[in-house]
Amino acid sequence: MRIKKISVYVTAITTLIIILFTIYKGFSGKEVGFSEITSIAISMAMFFSAITWGNEEDGIVEKEELGQKIIGESSKIAYWVLFTFIFIEAVVYKVITGIYNIPAVILLSLALVTLPLIQFIISKKYQ
Repeated sequence: MRIKKISVYVTAITTLIIILFTIYKGFSGKEVGFSEITSIAISMAMFFSAITWGNEEDGIVEKEELGQKIIGESSKIAYWVLFTFIFIEAVVYKVITGIYNIPAVILLSLALVTLPLIQFIISKKYQ
């Protein structure tokens, strides 16, 4: 069996176990907290990484030109998707409560500045 298949199976099973445990915990009346939610996010990130990347024999390698192109494009798309989610949360919170969610507005402002700031820093590296 290839290493990529093994890592995909292990991360998929781990993610499923964590999700099922969190659902069980919620239905049993216990509080679902920070550790459960972040554990799901981390295991899902590991799963998607496992199904995306491989080694020279069985997949795209991050260090190759195609891998770098995929990383660049997906990073920019992820930035805008996350920015949109933060914006939607801030708007929905304002509509529901009538007040601004200041931490979300600060996060939205930081997100707005992040991409141009990073581009500026990287451009200075090449000048």
